[in-house]
Amino acid sequence: MSDFSLTTLFVVPVAQGSTFPTGSSTQALTPGQVGVFTNAYVATATPGTAPYFYIAQGRTNTYLQGSKRSDKIASGTIALTGNVQTIRPAGSNVTEWYKTEGNATAVNQITDITDFNVKCGDIVTLTLRAHSSYIDTLYFNGFTRSVTVQAPCCDCGGDPCETVDVDALIDQFIDKLEQEAPGINPDNISFNTFYTFANIGGTTLRITGKALTQYGQPCDVAAFPWEYDRMYFRAFIYSGPATTADFIVADACNIVANVIYTGGATQKSSYPSGTAEEVIQLEKNFYSYQAGYLKHLYRMAGYNENFESWVDTGTVYDLFYIKFNEYEKSAYQWGDYIMQDSMVIIACPTGAASTALQAILENALGTATVY
Repeated sequence: MSDFSLTTLFVVPVAQGSTFPTGSSTQALTPGQVGVFTNAYVATATPGTAPYFYIAQGRTNTYLQGSKRSDKIASGTIALTGNVQTIRPAGSNVTEWYKTEGNATAVNQITDITDFNVKCGDIVTLTLRAHSSYIDTLYFNGFTRSVTVQAPCCDCGGDPCETVDVDALIDQFIDKLEQEAPGINPDNISFNTFYTFANIGGTTLRITGKALTQYGQPCDVAAFPWEYDRMYFRAFIYSGPATTADFIVADACNIVANVIYTGGATQKSSYPSGTAEEVIQLEKNFYSYQAGYLKHLYRMAGYNENFESWVDTGTVYDLFYIKFNEYEKSAYQWGDYIMQDSMVIIACPTGAASTALQAILENALGTATVY
């Protein structure tokens, strides 16, 4: 995210490939084409040889506006102040420089419940509490449901303190967990809406979270904006009937199994990153910062004739972030205000194009931190 920085977003079109212009000016940029330019207004693959560089992109509509440009980012070598040459360190006005790698595959949570310590005939309850952006709008403190089973009794004449058949106990839980919600109300949901269950080796109950439902983007640019979301859950297994008490502090005497969230086959859920939907939302968020006129985005798409999107559906993007202060500090010498920094975000298709762009930027700013 860009906090309160003045942000300019550039999206490298897939059609541009891994070739970035060199030796030409911003006037030669074709619509959508992105390039790195030096203080001489010349596109280059080695911006580190100039006092500063900036990012520029060609527009489809050039009426009353030229190419889309970032502010000046210090490269290093020699800077001119009047007729005096001074050495300026590379990236001297840069406060943050990093890259996030795109990954459209969101990992679903897998949690194991094992090491059962249940006696014959015990009452045992399993409670699951799921969270996601949409789930939490429907249920206070998450979608919380419980199932209660009675452990199998021992054979006739057996010791009631004997540990039960764990395999049978797990199957009992799965039968209960997989029961459908009452069909009277079609809006009723069951555990099956969000989870799958499996008996692993007769010793482990494995709970896997399902992928979130994908919602389409309507023509209304203001409706259902894209947001980061993931489904994650907590599991609580204890002796006795279901309780309405919270589980922040668990009673150690009642815990009858071990809930494992990390290690082995288990895993925590994750967010997708760099998806086309995410970048489309960024285009909307930062549109007004670089529009020459008609800066507002209206709900009806037909009124947004100046808005250009260079995102290709289904493409995954690496995101490059450069946060920097004003290159010419004298611009802030007079005035009763707080200095505002700038942010450049470049969304570049993963693969050869991202590799090529990273090499150009690292020529001026050094090795990027990669997340």
